[in-house]
Amino acid sequence: MGRDGRITVQSSFGVRLARPEDLAAIVALTQAAYAPYNAILDAPPIPVTEDYAPRVAQGEVWLLESDGALAGLITLERHPDHVMIFSVAVAPGSQGKGFGIALLNHADEQASLWGLPEVRLYTNAKMERNIALYLAYGFHETGRRPNPYRPGWVLVDMAKPVDRPTAA
Repeated sequence: MGRDGRITVQSSFGVRLARPEDLAAIVALTQAAYAPYNAILDAPPIPVTEDYAPRVAQGEVWLLESDGALAGLITLERHPDHVMIFSVAVAPGSQGKGFGIALLNHADEQASLWGLPEVRLYTNAKMERNIALYLAYGFHETGRRPNPYRPGWVLVDMAKPVDRPTAA
């Protein structure tokens, strides 16, 4: 038990590239992870409506498995000068266990392996909890812009140098 009175649960986890046979699980996890935002945004967030088959085929989707079960995923786009995070999703039953941070760490590791100096992402301005997490992790806001595909939505662009120390 930790000093705060909470029980600490140790689990083993690993991150691997998604395979075509993972597609149904990717869709289900994404829908579940983003479900709380449907009411806030009055529509499903963009990652929920995404066709992940091409992204899996291009090697852009990584799965985080904990104790043999899918706990989260991250979708990374490799660009010439940065890595773009398209989506970070953690299964509702796995939230609060540090898996989101583990996935962000994976993005940093991939950027380093690819020799890229920066990780970028964008999120909806109404996703305040996510913005706070990204700021705490070391991202900084680079701007705000209207979403070109969803009138009325505002996107928050964020970036983080890969060599900047990250939260544990």
